[in-house]
Amino acid sequence: MADPAQRHFRTLFLSDLHLGTRGCQAHLLLDFLRYHDAETIFLVGDIVDGWRLKRSWYWPQTHNDVVQKLLRKGRKGARIIYLPGNHDEFLRNYIGTHFGGVEVFEDYVHETAAGDKYLIIHGDQFDIVVRHAKWLAFFGDWAYVTAIQFNTGLNFIRRKLGFSYWSLSAWAKMKVKNAVNFIGAFQETLTNEAQRRGVDGVVCGHIHHACDDDSGGVRYINTGDWVESCTAVVEHQDGTFEIIEWSQIADTQSGTEGDADEAQIEKSGSRVAA
Repeated sequence: MADPAQRHFRTLFLSDLHLGTRGCQAHLLLDFLRYHDAETIFLVGDIVDGWRLKRSWYWPQTHNDVVQKLLRKGRKGARIIYLPGNHDEFLRNYIGTHFGGVEVFEDYVHETAAGDKYLIIHGDQFDIVVRHAKWLAFFGDWAYVTAIQFNTGLNFIRRKLGFSYWSLSAWAKMKVKNAVNFIGAFQETLTNEAQRRGVDGVVCGHIHHACDDDSGGVRYINTGDWVESCTAVVEHQDGTFEIIEWSQIADTQSGTEGDADEAQIEKSGSRVAA
């Protein structure tokens, strides 16, 4: 495997890692963190999945390695800001505190190198199902995991046949009308909140769908997730943003050498719903 070059950014945005679940692609995340550093790292919610950990404990060494890798970046000088989501909502009891060099906020207004201001927030606060029908959110979580278990088996076969990774959930989101409508409504709600707060844009997570869109006059950036699509958002030193799709990069660079690790990830995986 030809190693990609080390990259250093002004800001790195990660969300929806879902550490503590079998679906977290911790191997790919560790690989990503190996090559990407930033002055400031925003953890935009659902980093640890408290919902799943309450039901059954799952915390392999790779998940611990991710935590240690992030904390090590903090010790080396990176500022780490944690904005809890619905799956790690227990951390909202610690808003305004620090632990291990990590600052915890409900939301945050970030100013880019270009002078633009962005609201950084997980986004579950604007999800009606999560706020008012949590039982339905739990049911959706179960249904989502079941679908992804099928997807991981399918992709194990695809890898053996030499095909690249294919996301069932991403395909479904774009094909199923209700899912498309939900994504659109979520984006509209978050951009309206950004307008209300008088900022230039918003960076969020929650719905596991990476996006960068400024067609509405307010820029909407969604970081995606690290249970299937493996995407992150970075701010370059000049204030421009980029979505990095690490699963696609890893596919093109690893070749057959990465098959064993990827198969192990897929064998153990089941993606967690937003």
